[in-house]
Amino acid sequence: MTESPAHGAPEFDWSILERPSAHAMLLGQLEFSWLELRARLRTVGAEEFRWEPVPGALNVVPRGAERTPRTLGTGAWVAEWPGGADAPTPRTIAWLVAHLTEGFLERWDWTFGEHRLRRTDLDVAGEVGPAVAQLERWVDAWRAGVAGLAEDEVLTVGLSTATPVDARAPFGHLVLHMNRELVHHGAEIMALTDLYRATHAGADA
Repeated sequence: MTESPAHGAPEFDWSILERPSAHAMLLGQLEFSWLELRARLRTVGAEEFRWEPVPGALNVVPRGAERTPRTLGTGAWVAEWPGGADAPTPRTIAWLVAHLTEGFLERWDWTFGEHRLRRTDLDVAGEVGPAVAQLERWVDAWRAGVAGLAEDEVLTVGLSTATPVDARAPFGHLVLHMNRELVHHGAEIMALTDLYRATHAGADA
């Protein structure tokens, strides 16, 4: 399958859509979802990155400035964390990037790495450039790991042991879960960039 730059993304390997395998379908969804999100993230400005759509939205802040009872991060910056697992608190782009980064860090290490790093080990980046670069590092590592699997390994139970659920499931379920994370939070990031740019048009000129 050949795509021109005017139709779809020319950077995407469209030939993967012709491979009749579960591995190709998982990888194709991962690659295209990340291509779309990465392109948008590379356009995000410094003010936009930590802009709060409503006061009190979960954010990435200097250590000591957090407004939540829990935080994530080992360094000078921390991601504010909600009180409950499913607390429906609005989030910033910075928070969403940190959340995706800690998820891919942990899942990569407990599948393809040394089975040592946890999401709580993340040194959260507080500036947009380093934060996006950090996310790119771990998503690209995950992509390379998934791409390097043999066709039948996506059905291997316990290939990842990051969580008890991962350890009991065929690996393809985890790839789909991480793909959903990219699609879900990527859509939030894109909506926030659209909202910020619509409400700040001309203000940063």
